[in-house]
Formats: sequence, C-alpha cells, structure tokens
Amino acid sequence: MRIPRTMSTQHPDNVQHAPFSKNSVIAGDDEITEAYYSYASLHITEQLWDFEGKDADNAVVRKLLSQHEEFFRRKKLGMDVFLTYRVPNPTVEKSEGKILLETLESIPRSSDVARVFYGEEIVPVFEVCIPMITSPKCLRRVAQYYKQIVVAKEKKVLFAGDRPLSSWVGSFFPKEIRVVPLIEDMPSLLQADRIVEEFVKKEKIKEYQRVWLARSDPALNYGSVSTVLIEKIALQKIFDLSEKISLPLHPILGCGSAPFRGNFNPKNVKENMTEYPSVQTFTLQSAFKYDYDEKIVKEAVEHIENTKSKKPIFVEEQSLLPIIDKIAQVYEQQIHLLAPLINQFSKYIPARRKRKLHIGLFGYARTGKGVSLPRAITFCASLYSLGLPPELLGLSTLSEKEIGIIKNIYPSFENDLQDATQLLNKGNLAFFPKETFFPKEIAVQVQKASALVETKVHEEHKKDTTLIMNAFRKNKSVPASLIVHASKLRGYLG
Repeated sequence: MRIPRTMSTQHPDNVQHAPFSKNSVIAGDDEITEAYYSYASLHITEQLWDFEGKDADNAVVRKLLSQHEEFFRRKKLGMDVFLTYRVPNPTVEKSEGKILLETLESIPRSSDVARVFYGEEIVPVFEVCIPMITSPKCLRRVAQYYKQIVVAKEKKVLFAGDRPLSSWVGSFFPKEIRVVPLIEDMPSLLQADRIVEEFVKKEKIKEYQRVWLARSDPALNYGSVSTVLIEKIALQKIFDLSEKISLPLHPILGCGSAPFRGNFNPKNVKENMTEYPSVQTFTLQSAFKYDYDEKIVKEAVEHIENTKSKKPIFVEEQSLLPIIDKIAQVYEQQIHLLAPLINQFSKYIPARRKRKLHIGLFGYARTGKGVSLPRAITFCASLYSLGLPPELLGLSTLSEKEIGIIKNIYPSFENDLQDATQLLNKGNLAFFPKETFFPKEIAVQVQKASALVETKVHEEHKKDTTLIMNAFRKNKSVPASLIVHASKLRGYLG
C-alpha cells in the first residue's frame, strides 16, 4: 500500500489568492477545483477533505470524477491519488456529531460512483481522520459504527417476506474503513503510543496504521518550542511501538508555514525533513501552496515525494518534560494577559476560507480559567501584525543548559527562532500589557527571548506593524490592506 508523503489541506493560512479562485475566500466548488489543482498541477498525492468546523460537499468524489474525467482516467482516485476525510469528533463537538454519521454514510455512495466511472471495484475514500483524540474508544466507535451500522444494514430485511436491503440498493463498499487519530493535546501526545496500541490490537489492524500529530493547537496551548519537544517524544514512542508490535506506523505532521505552526514552507522542506525524519506525511497548507511561486512549490513537493522516512531523532523524555512544563507555564501566564488584546484585534484578520465558529482546544482546556482564544491561524496573524512573534512567548525562562538540551535534539531551533525574531517590533512592545504575575513586563521577557539568536530585523515588516499598532491604538480599527501587506512580506497570514 502506498502511503502518501504529501497531503494538501484546507487550512486558511494563505494571504495570496489561490490561482483558481476569483475571491480571497475559498468556498463551495472552489474546493473541488483546489483538490484537482493540488493533484494535477502541484502533484500532491493526497487531499484532505475537511468536514470539521466548516460546511463541506460530500458529493466531492462525483464532482471530481465528472468535472475532471481525463485526469482521473489516468490517475485513479484511491489508488494513485488519495482523498481523506477529516470529520468532527462527537465526544468533543457534540453538536457536530451527526455530520460524522452523514459523512460515513456517504462513503459507500462514493464507491458506487467510482465503480461506475472506472468499471471496476475501486474505493475512492477509505480513511477518515478524527480530531482531538484522547482515547482509543473514540477511534473504535467510528470504526465499529461504520461496520455495524453503515455496512451491516445491507443484510437488513425491512419486513417479513422481503429481500435484504443490498438486493434493493446494492452492496456497501468498502466493508471497513481506516480511522486515523489526530492527537492535539499534550497528555494525549505523550501517550500516543498507548492510544494507538490499544486501538490497533482491539481492532486487529493489519498492514499499517497512520497517526496524525497536530502542530498548531498544541503550540497555541503550550508554546511553539514546547510543542516541538512534545512532538519529538511522541514520534520516538510511535517508532518504538512500531518495532514492538511489528506493524508499520506512519506519522502525519500537521505543519503550517508560520514558524509558530511549524515553519514548513517550500523553501525549507529539507530542513523540516531533517528535523522530523520519521514523519511519513507532511501537510501542505494553503500558504505553502499559494504564497510562493508555483515552480518552487512543485519542486518542493517533488523533493518530499522522492525521499523516504527514516528513524526519528532520539530523545530522552525525562530530560525534556521539565523544560516543556517550564516553557508552558510562563507561556500560559503571558497568554492570559495578552488574550483580551488578541481577541479584540483578531476581528481585523481577513478570512481566507468559510469556516464555522470553533473554539478549539485552547477554549476547551482553558474555559475554567476564563480564557478563550481565536483559532491558531488568526491568533498568529494577530500577534505577527502587532509586531510580537508568538514564538518568543515562554522562552525567557530558559537557562543556558536547557537551551543546549533543546538545540541538541531540535536542529532547526536557531533557524526557526531567527525567522520569527526578524518580525519583532521592539517599538510596539511598550504598548503591550504589563505582567501582573512577575515584577517584569512582557516587553522585557520578549526581548530576553529575542536575544537567544542574532537576526536582522525585517524593516519593511516593522514599518507595517508600526502603522498597524498606531491605527489600532488611535481608532480601534485597522485597514485590511495593512495586515495583508505585512502578511505578504512574511509569506503567510498566520
């Protein structure tokens, strides 16, 4: 079975218009075109079709095959290129639970469409990703619902003397689906091996299992550097488990272009593959695809596709956990103070995709403490626009010894921090709230963190963020053109 190296996603972190869309906001049939563009123009192997937090078209297979017949005659959907669904997790998003059921019911219908199109039994969709996984039970429910409810009803006889449902509407294919956990919070990431092991054993998974490690939401919760360390531990545990149970486990890393969300863009794919050698699939989000020249994007995709995953960088969990906790504690204190400003400013960040309101893990994790934040992309875009790179939050607490430990297992640490620090506007720091938990101001803490690396300030971006801060302070309003211009200089919205 071919496991994709590249996955195009619908994360709205781009600032430039997609080349196939007349509008800045991608919606409706534009997303069908986007999937085709990712396959045919960028040569990305897999497209994520996202039902979580947004309205999505569950007739996607029919539309792809009918609108782009020539391409899909050459590249079979489900064999040469892949379509993977991300669905809501009813355990967390109760009001979205029926969307999960509707989506699962649509999978056999898509198989019928593909069978007619290809004249043979081809399953175009056979994997679904479940977000915010904290327990193997969530995964098992989805797998078993599909088998016991969606497929098993083909044997159902509706009344005495009638024939089975399958002889009326046809058989249901596939007979089972693969369920991919998307793990997003620290406790679950640190026990990703336990979650996966219980699931694959009880469901008797064969051939392989994919595991998706989130990058953005953990960073929103615990800070960017903490998240990298958490990911390293999780990847080590997944690799060790694969060896233990003799089952290939293929990690997916959900990385974005902003340094806070992964610093994964077409110009530094080699560095990321060195950073995460055991990752099988990298997510190519909207900024990766649309904020760079298409030629550069295609070259980056080709490079990823032509390489193979390897063993992870070895890490010792016990030496990293105190550092993770230390950064996360200071980061959380700073975020508590900055949250009102971020929430107030976030409404000026331009939308790039129609999405429903979704509070994300930070909201779920912190509601008891009275803090909620916008989603990670808007969060990042707000702070970058104000001249405060979020990567610097939480780092002022680190000792030289701890920094040395981080650098030893995080080769891109300095490069990632430099990419962020060049966006710091020290002149704006005076306007940020004063820290009430410590005698020091946030400005002092951020400047201390920025001193960890030497970098040259991006002067044009600094000019934009000064204008943005002045407009916001004076009018409590910011022209979208300023935010967009600064974002274009960065190469991503947030």
